[in-house]
Amino acid sequence: MLRKFKISIDGQEYLVEMEEIGGVPQAAPAAPAASAPVAEPVQAAAAPLEEAPTVSAASSAPAGADALTAPMPGAILKVLVNVGDAVKQNQPLMILEAMKMENEIVASSDGTVTGIHVQPGDVVNPGDPLITVG
Repeated sequence: MLRKFKISIDGQEYLVEMEEIGGVPQAAPAAPAASAPVAEPVQAAAAPLEEAPTVSAASSAPAGADALTAPMPGAILKVLVNVGDAVKQNQPLMILEAMKMENEIVASSDGTVTGIHVQPGDVVNPGDPLITVG
């Protein structure tokens, strides 16, 4: 689907045409309707990833105030660590896809992963808890 946008940069207006590809915009509205039938298809979509069963089994209790949060809306592509893993500052913990770009979520300090609050395939909003490193 081709969509047109008018943008203004330094007072100069430009007409931009963009082709919408992929299903990411359709997945975002499904997240707020947090009912059990909606959650099952998301988990089923993540099943082909090898990391999914490990992460599901390692997920922990609800996030506390010290959890790292999503910096932007997007979808979790991969979780690179498990609960109990020792991590160093700036070590990649997970990959967040936002606007067709892969963004690394990194540890803010040295510590141990005490909780993983998302799974591959989950759609997150800014401020949603992702992982806790204690």
